[in-house]
Order: sequence, then C-alpha cells, then structure tokens
Amino acid sequence: MEPLSRFFHRRSEKALADAPLQASIARATGKFLGARAEAVAAFPGFEAARDEGSRIKRETLDRLDVHLARFIAEAEKRGAVVHVARDGAEACEIAARVAKEEGVALAVKSKSMLAEEIGLNEALQSAGVDVVEADLGEYLVQLAGEPPSHILAPAVHMARERVARLFEKKLGEPYTDRIPDLIGIARRRLREKFLAAGMGITGANFLCADTGSVVLVTNEGNGRMGTILPRVHLVVAGIEKVIPRLADLPVLLRLLTRSATGQSISSYVSVLTGGRRPEDPEGPERLHVILVDNGRTGILQGKYRDILKCIRCGACLNVCPVYQSVGGHAYGWVYSGPMGSVLTPLFAGLAEGAPLANASTLCGACADVCPVKIPLPELLLELRADEREQGLKDPAEVLGMKGYAALMGRAGILEALERFIGVISQVLFKDGKTPWLPFRFSGWTDRRDFPAPSPQPFRKLWKKQRGIHP
Repeated sequence: MEPLSRFFHRRSEKALADAPLQASIARATGKFLGARAEAVAAFPGFEAARDEGSRIKRETLDRLDVHLARFIAEAEKRGAVVHVARDGAEACEIAARVAKEEGVALAVKSKSMLAEEIGLNEALQSAGVDVVEADLGEYLVQLAGEPPSHILAPAVHMARERVARLFEKKLGEPYTDRIPDLIGIARRRLREKFLAAGMGITGANFLCADTGSVVLVTNEGNGRMGTILPRVHLVVAGIEKVIPRLADLPVLLRLLTRSATGQSISSYVSVLTGGRRPEDPEGPERLHVILVDNGRTGILQGKYRDILKCIRCGACLNVCPVYQSVGGHAYGWVYSGPMGSVLTPLFAGLAEGAPLANASTLCGACADVCPVKIPLPELLLELRADEREQGLKDPAEVLGMKGYAALMGRAGILEALERFIGVISQVLFKDGKTPWLPFRFSGWTDRRDFPAPSPQPFRKLWKKQRGIHP
C-alpha cells in the first residue's frame, strides 16, 4: 500500500463532509469506548496491570536480540521453520517462495496489519497465489478494493446497505440488507475457501520466546480455521511482537482485550507451538514464521523506541478526537490514529508522514488509555520538533510561533493584548460561545465552541486575588 499521508489535509476535508462516515465512526468508537470503560471499572487491578505490561514490553525491547534468538531456537526445536526478513520486500519474497515450494495456489488470510504494511497480498497475487481475506471486515474491504480503516473493525466505515450492494455486484448475490443474511453469505463463501486453501496466513499478537509459541487473539473463528485446515500455516510478524515468557501472556491479554473491545477475554485465544505432531488429530503439516524488521531496529535504537511497545489494541484511535472526526482512511496508510501518527513518519519517512504528527490536539487522552503506557503526546511533539529541524514546517507557522514566543516574553504587551481581547470578545462571542472566527480560523468552530474569554484578564484577576490572599 503506497503511503498517501502527505495528502492528509485534503483527505480529512473529504471525510469531514461525509455524513454517513461520521455516523459510522461515532457508533463504532462510542461502542468501543463504552465497553472499555465498563471492563476497566470491573477490573480493580487494571492500573497495576498497565504498569506490569509496560515493564514487560520495556524488558523485551532492552534485550530484543536475545529474546528473538531464543524464540527462533525454541520454535525450530518444535518443528517450525523460521525466516528473518530485513524489510518488506524480502518478507514478500520469502512468502512467495514458501508458497511456490509448497505448491500453494490459494491462501486464506487472517487480519494482519503487518501484511498490509509490507503489501503481502499484492506480492503473493503477483506470484500466482490467490489470497482471500478471511476476517469479515477485511473480506469486505478486499471486495471493495479499499484498505482497512480501523485496527479492530476494518470495515467500520461501511453501512450495511453498502455491504449489500457490494455482495450484489461482486458476488452476484440477491440484494438484502438484513445483517444475518449478509453474514450468512460471507460465511458460505469463506467456508468454501477454507476447505480449498493450501495455506493459511496469519499475523501474531505475541511470540513467546521461551516456548517458541505464536499467540493469536481473535473474535471470529476464521483464525482457527485458517491455522488448522490448510496444509501450511504462514505467520508474518514484526520482531517487536516477541515477549520473554509464556508466563507474561496473561497480563498482556488482560490489557489487550479490555483496551480493544472491552472484553475480559476474546472469543478465541490460540497458542500455537510448532506444526502438527504425529499424535495430533489436526493442524498444519508445516509452520513457517517470517520475522520482519522493516525499520524496527532503527526505531529501537532511537528516541522513538517506546512506540515499539504498542500491542495494537486500537484504544488510542477510539478516544482520539481527530480519528473520531475523520476516520482511518484520511491518514493515508496502514496505521491511523495517534499510534499511526507516530509510526507512519518513522516507517514511511517524515516528509511523507509529517502532516500526521500535527493531526493531534495533544489532549493526552491517547496516553491515558494506552495499556502499556506509551507517551504518545510526547512522541508527537518530538516529531514536530524533527519536522522543524528538517525544514518541513510551513514558514508561516514558524513565523507565527516565533511571534507567539516573543509576545509571551513581554508581560506588558501581553497584558495589553489580553485587555483588548476582553473588549472584542463582547462582539465575537454570544452566550459564551464562538459564532465565528475570521479567515483561516473559521474552520475551528465548525465542530467545537471556544469558551468566551473573561472580561478581566487573568493577570488582573491574579493580582487582585494575590492581594486578598498573599
């Protein structure tokens, strides 16, 4: 998927004008946030778990090479074939070679953001392998020729009427917008693919170093069907997905499922260790694991290493006022929301992803909900500083900030300006709200109101208060 993040402003304007999209996003994020709040309230140890989860991920990053080496050794000891890819192109080459050697013509694929990141589907299809997305949301966006718009709900932007038209056009099914009927159509079509596929492709939520296990967390049966029915199971995972011990998994699961969907545990948690053994009644004949770097080592060695703690729960997307307003497609690449606003500039380059670093109110809500305590606002500010140092900032913005800094350093001028604003606010503000703002600032009031400034400047009130309470 080619990054289009440099067009964020244009894409976000289009999203803001799409009323059905706004309604779909509001429903989904509202549901996720409400469920998360209930799940956290019912788990008194959630904050302690956040501390422990953050510690586990920090321990992982501190000795990532050691944990990766152990995972490879343990996985191979149990029959898996482990490959290491420096970048996305190499990962795709390995996947295509595995498919060719195994004689695979059809693969069913479970949801994987890394696969989207490296363009795995397109690479396999170019190599003659038909790849069918088996997650319902991913199946819908694949039929529509679109990228996912949310980590958890890839088709969150689609109303059921659009899904009905999509099935009618792409699958030749009679039109129906009844949700049970639509699910039935998808189930029937995908079941045929599961039974015919020679390879199942998945990502990995976690990789346990001490047992060589691959952990999958899903809410649909497609994950298990894709790892049991096909002859070959191919796992593609970023190197940061490793954790030191299987014993670390319960803490991370408690955090992941509550932060993502508000569940105490997801419908399916699969711990896959090696391929099928002689005594096993089911499972793949061969298990291949591709560990993908694709820039992660560089991030690990720099000031943004904390972003590699991310467990892809999507909580920061749901709570972010920017994501809530424009949805995932506006971000122009695989990752969206606050975590995507950090990852995209690091993976695709700051020149490409710079608009995303500025697509944040810095309200801090993303840091408050992050299950492993990634300081997302701090990372976004750091990216903005890098943008300034590399000369990527709008000169008008740089000049404006210099003027602001100069003003804040001159108390007398600032106080006079505050008094002036207090006077004109009587014209601009009505009933304590902003009816309009001139020029380029007018868009700020389309979706929010600014409170009216106090008629008396803060400095004057402070001096008066200081006189009463020295």
